Amino acid sequence: MRTVQGAALDGLRARVRALAARRRPERAGRSPRGEAPLADRGPAVPGLGAAAPGRRTFVRDSSRYAAPAPAPAAESPARAALAGFGVLLRGLARPRPGEVRTSAAALRALRARHGDAPALVRTRSGRTVLVLLDPQDLRRFYTEPVSVLAAATPDKCRGPNPGEPADSADSGCVRGEPGAQRREVSAEVLAAGRPVHPSHGPFLAALAEEARHLTGSASATGAVPLDLARARYAVQRAARRIVLGDAAAADEQLSGWLTQLRAEGRGARAGRARAARSVQDKARARIAEYAARADGDTLAGRAARHADPTGTLDPVGQAQHWLLAMDAVPDTLLRTLLLLGAHPAEQDLAVAEAVAEVAAGPDRGELPRLRACVRESLRLYPVVPDLIRVTRTETEWRGVRYPAGTSVLVPAAFHQRDPERVPAAHVFVPGRWKNPGADQDIRMAPFSHGGGRCPGGQLGLMATAALCAEVLRGHRVTGTRPVLDPVGPLPATLDPQGIRLTLTRR
Repeated sequence: MRTVQGAALDGLRARVRALAARRRPERAGRSPRGEAPLADRGPAVPGLGAAAPGRRTFVRDSSRYAAPAPAPAAESPARAALAGFGVLLRGLARPRPGEVRTSAAALRALRARHGDAPALVRTRSGRTVLVLLDPQDLRRFYTEPVSVLAAATPDKCRGPNPGEPADSADSGCVRGEPGAQRREVSAEVLAAGRPVHPSHGPFLAALAEEARHLTGSASATGAVPLDLARARYAVQRAARRIVLGDAAAADEQLSGWLTQLRAEGRGARAGRARAARSVQDKARARIAEYAARADGDTLAGRAARHADPTGTLDPVGQAQHWLLAMDAVPDTLLRTLLLLGAHPAEQDLAVAEAVAEVAAGPDRGELPRLRACVRESLRLYPVVPDLIRVTRTETEWRGVRYPAGTSVLVPAAFHQRDPERVPAAHVFVPGRWKNPGADQDIRMAPFSHGGGRCPGGQLGLMATAALCAEVLRGHRVTGTRPVLDPVGPLPATLDPQGIRLTLTRR
């Protein structure tokens, strides 16, 4: 069985021979203007003819990031068949941390022409990513242990982000048992898998109080405007109370530091990296002060109850990570309310549940219908549209071996909206989440699956649904920007910065 390296070497030799035949002898060793040197262009397209019968996995240059290379005549038909995939991976040259954007149209065309086999795609930067297009491969992606597939990008495994403690719970880099212990503690503190958190009483009280910032000021006409800035303000206050306690509610400086650390990203220049470390030190010191006084119902208080004989759990780093994770709630909250505003019948059902939930007593916080609306919002507009893991050992996919260090990508947004496999893929249908086993549907991954599943998924659902309920009990979403078609296909993206909602008192 040929390896990817062997196929790459064969392709590279073919390219050199073709280039030498087409160029004058004195220019045979030079590469065309605007193209990368041949030695830097990464794996070539494995042979699709008699030399590799049945081979379906291939490498494809992204024309947006790599100039086309001259190909031998024998390969030109295959190259022509691959035209149109130039924007398959957008953002891989300089992605934001943890973010990759794929083109759904290119992925559909890729699958239509070459089946469901994994596709090895190369960008102009030279990075290659193995894209999974078949649910059969998705199941394996989610079930492989972290010793085989690390839930992190290669950059993240090389060293910690200035804004993130080393070996953080979400890094996926196996650096020994302490990392696994942190993940276990995080799952227990966040009550992973439990729809209603054990501390739901104080959490829901904090969310209800902070929700007043969402609906607190009416315009001259009596309507209440709601946008992302207001949503972020309310959610950040609630997040600080849930993680660190009521004393941290008004500490906007802490949230500013965390926002600055996130914006710095990875790969910063030396000066910016030093500045980020300074901000990181201030944020950790402030979090440590609050954590020392946090009561037992907060996430920090619950984490402090765990024994730490080796001193490796880093509760301050965990608290910082939880605060950063809550940054996804405002975007999802606005999108969910926007979708409900565009679907009046669904909004009426959600309002009825929100009103009835007041009398639910100890069962408060379940809100199954509103949770379904939030899940559907995340299906249509996932927080992380594409998931990347990195092989830690040599792996084989569909008969082709790939070396350790191969990036494996699941285009989650594509699979969740795949009209060939998902009914009403581009329509808001919260009822799909009430079907038995919907949470385990391998095509849907708002919180991932398997060992890489987000341990705070249920807490995030509870918080977002509770905020929606607080808004809808006293108000109705009567105006939305952008205006969505309630029956036609929904747009592929919804930038929360552009969402404007109008709330009218009931």
